[in-house]
Amino acid sequence: MSYVHGIDGPILTVHGEGFAMAEMVLVNGLIGEVIALKPNEATVQVYESTSGLKPNTPVEKTGQPMSVTLRPAIIGGIFDGIMRPLGDGLSLKPPDGKFPTSILAKVGDTLNEGDIFATVAETDFITYKAMLPPKISGIVTRAAFDGEYSATDEILTIKTPDNNEKILTLSQTWPLRIPRPIKRKLPCDTPLITGQRVIDSLFPITKGGTCAIPGGFGTGKTMTQHQIAKWCDAEIIIYIGCGERGNEMTEVLEDFAKLKDPKNNAPLLSRMVLIANTSDMPVAAREASIYTGITLAECYRDMGYDVAIMADSTSRWAEALRELSGRLAEIPAEEGYPAYLATRLAAFYGRAGSVENLNGTNGSITIIGAVSPQGADFSEPIPYTNLGNLGNNSSSKLYGSPLNLLLTVLVYTTRSNTSLSKLFFI
Repeated sequence: MSYVHGIDGPILTVHGEGFAMAEMVLVNGLIGEVIALKPNEATVQVYESTSGLKPNTPVEKTGQPMSVTLRPAIIGGIFDGIMRPLGDGLSLKPPDGKFPTSILAKVGDTLNEGDIFATVAETDFITYKAMLPPKISGIVTRAAFDGEYSATDEILTIKTPDNNEKILTLSQTWPLRIPRPIKRKLPCDTPLITGQRVIDSLFPITKGGTCAIPGGFGTGKTMTQHQIAKWCDAEIIIYIGCGERGNEMTEVLEDFAKLKDPKNNAPLLSRMVLIANTSDMPVAAREASIYTGITLAECYRDMGYDVAIMADSTSRWAEALRELSGRLAEIPAEEGYPAYLATRLAAFYGRAGSVENLNGTNGSITIIGAVSPQGADFSEPIPYTNLGNLGNNSSSKLYGSPLNLLLTVLVYTTRSNTSLSKLFFI
C-alpha cells in the first residue's frame, strides 16, 4: 500500500513501490503526477489544492501517464489546466451525451495509424474526425452503422497484425508531454493573415511559425493576442490563459461570444477552445496548462486543420516552474529559474510547425506567446530564452522592441515567396 509521507504545498512525498515516472496517481480524489523516484519513495506533483490533506492518506496508482481525453464537443468549451470543464461554454455537447456520427469505415477495410474512421459535426464549420491511434493498424471486423453515439460507445473493432482485437471509440487519450507523431514536416511558406495590417505588413508570420510578443505590464500584449485570435485566418484557436488575471479570460468569453466570425457569421467562440488557469488557481496546473493546449492543437492538426495557439503568458508558466523547482530543492540557475527552463520552452515551441499527418492530410500549429517579465526587466532569462528559441528558426519571429524589421521581412520574403504578397493587399 502507498501513502502520503510528507506534504509541501503541491509537492507530496509518497512511500510505496511500483510507481513509474510521469504516472498519473489519485490522492484522496486529487489528480497528481509522479515527477521523481527513489527506492520505495515517489515525489508527486498534485494539480489541485492540497488544503486539508494529511500524512498517511492512501495513494492510488493508475498505471497511465498524465493524459487528456480527445473527444467531440471540445470546440467552444472552457477547461482548466488539466482539461476539466469549467463551464458549459457554447454547450455544444448534446444533453444525452450522444453525437450524430457518420461511420466511414466498413467491415473488411484495412486501416492504418491516423486513418479517419468516423466524423462528428462539432459545429456547422468544424468536423471532429475520429482517428486510429498511433501505432495501431488492422482489418475492420465489426463496424457500427451511422447513428448517435457517445464518446465511449464502441464504433469499430479491428484485428491487428498480431491477431489481437482492438475496440475503437470516438475518443482517445494522449499523454500531455509527448508530441503526437507525424509523417513529415513541411516548409512554412503560407502566411497567417492576422487581420492586423501593421503586423501582416511589417511583422509577418507563417502558418506553422512561432512568435513572441514581449512587453511590460499594460503594453498591450494580451489585447494584441485577442485581436489576432478574433481576426486571423486560422481555422481553430486555442487560447491558453496561463497565470494571468481572471478578468482577462472573462473578457475573452464575453467578447468572443458576441462577435461574429467574418467568414461564416457564426460566434467566434464556435472555433475556439479556452484553457483557463488564472493566477488564483493551483500553480502546478499552470505548469501543465500549455501542454494541455498544445496536445489539443495537435489533435485538430492531425485532422487537417490550421490551428493557432495564444499562450498568455510564457513568463507566468516559467514562474510556475521556478516555484515547483524550489519546492523540490533543485539547484537554481539564473534568477532562481531551473536549469532546464530553456529545454522545456524549446520543447513547447518545437511542437509547432506545418506538417503532413499520418493520414495524408496537411495541418499546422502556429504558436503566439506573450512574454511579460516582472517590472519590464528584459535582462531576466525569460525574454532572451524566448528569443533564443525563435531567432534561428526561419518560421519564427519575436515582436516588440528587440525586433529586427529588415531581418523579419527578408526571412519571410525568402520563405513565403509569392504567397507573402497576399499580406500587402488585404
